[in-house]
Amino acid sequence: MKNCLFLLIFISSLLFGANYAAASTQELLAIVNYTVIKKDQNSILKELKSRVNEMSSKQKKEYLKIIKQIKKKDAK
Repeated sequence: MKNCLFLLIFISSLLFGANYAAASTQELLAIVNYTVIKKDQNSILKELKSRVNEMSSKQKKEYLKIIKQIKKKDAK
């Protein structure tokens, strides 16, 4: 029974988990500030961090601005 429950939870997380790797950088930059769940926000930020080297200068500026806003919000 325990194994069945674990398997069900694991499969559900695969099916319903967010896949931020499939989203464009611009889409991620647009949604990261509106993400309420901290886990999702952290996942988006992790994905964005992996793309920094490929970002345009405009996207990098926006990314750094978002990072500052989040840090400021978390400090409160």
